[in-house]
Amino acid sequence: MLHFYLNNQRIHTEQPAGSTLLDFVRYQQHLKGTKIGCREGDCGACTVLVGELQPDGTLQYQSMTSCLTPLGNAHGKHIVTVEGINAAAGTLTPVQQAIVQEGGSQCGFCTVGFVMSLTGHSLSAKPATTESGLAAIDGNICRCTGYKSLERATAQLTAQLAQRPTENVVDWLSEQQFVPKYFKDVPARLQALKAELQNEAHNQPPVTTSRQLLGGGTDLLVQRPEHVRAVPVQLLYDQPDLRGIRREADGRVVLGAATTAENLRSSPLMQELFPGLHDYMKLVSSTPIRNMGTVAGNFINASPIGDLTIFFLALNATVTVGALGQLSREIPLRELYSGYKTLTKAADEQVLEISFAAPQPGDLFNFEKVSKRTHLDIASVNSAMWLRASNGFVQEALVSAGGVGPTPLLLARTSAYLAGKEITAETVAAAHEIAQTEISPISDARGTVEYKRLLLRQLLFAHFLQFFPERLSFRELV
Repeated sequence: MLHFYLNNQRIHTEQPAGSTLLDFVRYQQHLKGTKIGCREGDCGACTVLVGELQPDGTLQYQSMTSCLTPLGNAHGKHIVTVEGINAAAGTLTPVQQAIVQEGGSQCGFCTVGFVMSLTGHSLSAKPATTESGLAAIDGNICRCTGYKSLERATAQLTAQLAQRPTENVVDWLSEQQFVPKYFKDVPARLQALKAELQNEAHNQPPVTTSRQLLGGGTDLLVQRPEHVRAVPVQLLYDQPDLRGIRREADGRVVLGAATTAENLRSSPLMQELFPGLHDYMKLVSSTPIRNMGTVAGNFINASPIGDLTIFFLALNATVTVGALGQLSREIPLRELYSGYKTLTKAADEQVLEISFAAPQPGDLFNFEKVSKRTHLDIASVNSAMWLRASNGFVQEALVSAGGVGPTPLLLARTSAYLAGKEITAETVAAAHEIAQTEISPISDARGTVEYKRLLLRQLLFAHFLQFFPERLSFRELV
């Protein structure tokens, strides 16, 4: 039995935990404002808000695409559709009014998604800026208006939100009619529901049979939605022991398997270790998908172009896996893939943790990606590099590449060659020649063999130009 709040209503349902939240709100609750679009998390027409209690008792809302949200992940949370944000029939919220005033809606199909994303932006505890406003709608596509009208609406809202206080935010938003008054009562309702569910969980028998593992749903609900709906699932997204990012006494950084891409992006520790992290993560999907998709899920997808996989390969990361009732074991990430979409872990093993040695002061790291669209697209080729240098010489290096072989690749020979070499254009050119011998791209919808080989060359050059702009120039490299 699943329990959660949908708008201002308490929900109890025995619908399959692996079914989608989109289908539940439309077909079970008959809330048709949430639209069915691509069913792949691309268009944003089905965007809803998901409110979750934080350890400090506050409530955090995030935008999510309901087409890829497992219904089971709504358990214990507050789900908000467009029907749940209007104070009274016929009254527009400031978000809706801004879109109307700026001509941001034509056919109207996508408009609900924009409204919900911008409402989520309004509910954020972070300061509202032009950048954060535009980032809030980076997962919403409109085929009618262009986007300039929607950008103007976002700017108008940002100006209004400049008056938002830092405390009692929901009270102010309710007074300004961004959200209805019942939002004030939701934290207390969820606290009571949490206590109720904890008592219920104590009376549940432990899971003793194999089940379909299901995290954020951003892969399985695209690939096999009917299968996931039909079979028993083990929900991983809300398991507290699979969440969080920490630094161990030995210097290793450990991520729980259910850590989301957004958790990664917003982690103070990760931002400290990787100053360019914000820019890297803007290239990884969209805000609603980053709010849902887990790091472990990106690994287990086994895509040759998995962005987070390529990121962590260059950090020589290790994956800890374990099966029900068995001891856990560690697998170097570079050894997790035995072939295209094929893993070396057993079918009943799940990822528990991901760990890597924290970069030392002075270490260099960079992530690059080329895709047909800059945002919300999969890579044609992506690459990451970690490098340690001293006195103009490379001491150690790790280079990863995606889209140039059947699996995500750690370019071992290229990495080994760079160790001990002087940082010159000749060294970079020689490293490129070695890298070309380690890859085996194929022509497909994302580019020809020749194009992908060229892209890897350019990304390798980009790493070095990012690291050593005073020693190298693009003209030297080409």
